[in-house]
Amino acid sequence: MAGVLTLQSLAVATGTTLRGEGGYEIYAAAPLEQAGATDISFIRDRKYVRYLADSAAGALILPPSLADEYAGNCLLSPDPYLTYAQVVGLLYPSSLPAPGIAASAVLADDVVLGEGVHIGPRVVVESGAVIGAGTVLKAGCVVGADCQVGPDNYFHANVTLAADTRTGARVILHSGVVLGADGFGFVPQPTGWYKIPQVGNVVLGDDVEVGANTTVDRAAMGSTVLGNGVKLDNLIQIGHNVQIGEHTAVAACTAIAGSVSIGRHCRIAGTCSIAGHLSIADHVTITGNSMVINAIKEPGVYSSGMPAEANAVWRKNAVRLRQLEKLNQRVKALEQQLAAQLPMQTANPCCDSDS
Repeated sequence: MAGVLTLQSLAVATGTTLRGEGGYEIYAAAPLEQAGATDISFIRDRKYVRYLADSAAGALILPPSLADEYAGNCLLSPDPYLTYAQVVGLLYPSSLPAPGIAASAVLADDVVLGEGVHIGPRVVVESGAVIGAGTVLKAGCVVGADCQVGPDNYFHANVTLAADTRTGARVILHSGVVLGADGFGFVPQPTGWYKIPQVGNVVLGDDVEVGANTTVDRAAMGSTVLGNGVKLDNLIQIGHNVQIGEHTAVAACTAIAGSVSIGRHCRIAGTCSIAGHLSIADHVTITGNSMVINAIKEPGVYSSGMPAEANAVWRKNAVRLRQLEKLNQRVKALEQQLAAQLPMQTANPCCDSDS
């Protein structure tokens, strides 16, 4: 539930410059088109300046470049989006459930619990597990044998950690996350597939957040690692032995095959596919629906795939794509014919400088 804060208190808390009535009370954050007299909203840049004149918001968060174009209450910030996030956190403070262990929880006798831990209904914590201080395990979570869960973690309902999974501090796992399921490892045999035992584990750094129904497979050997500050969206598949560098973010429905190494501060958009055993450099952005089949060695923005268009146009382009190889062969043949004619032209007496 939202609180009530004055603009002056919001300005102080976010380190922004107040323009307007410091005692004005803000009750909630709202979309720009819907914000009313007790709401605050934001504009990131000049692209949305057309909304200023009609805004009914009690206050706006603006970049300094728009300050002179708005007469109402505002907080001036060099990064309005960040300030908006901070303001929302102030107006909607989160609360943790009270420490304690639900009667229906099942904990092995040798489990180690830190101070202030909350264990919800039907939680299972297996032998040898260690749960850090202040951690919350909501209903139905399963923490496997010998797991090490860091302090101040928050596991939403029905999170599963397979044996020997390790998490750092302040990790957030949303409902349906599975860490440490077997990696996809099989040896082809004439009679079928021989399963390769997956004997590694999964290791998460500090401040990692993993979205609902995302899976991170245990390593075949060694560890599958998500570095500090990694953010994963919903419905992502991370294969065995993948290494993701610090502060990289991956959007929904992306699949990363085994033994991929991704650098730090990368941004991978939704529904991308990354083939196995590739390396991706630091500070790489991969746009949506891209298929990565080769290593990316330099920072930059990379894309593949075709954007949607009218079906009639797409069908014509699809036909043309199938004809590219024939066109390529025709061009090669023409080049060869042209190359064969060039010596004849050079030998023409009309073109001889001595004639």
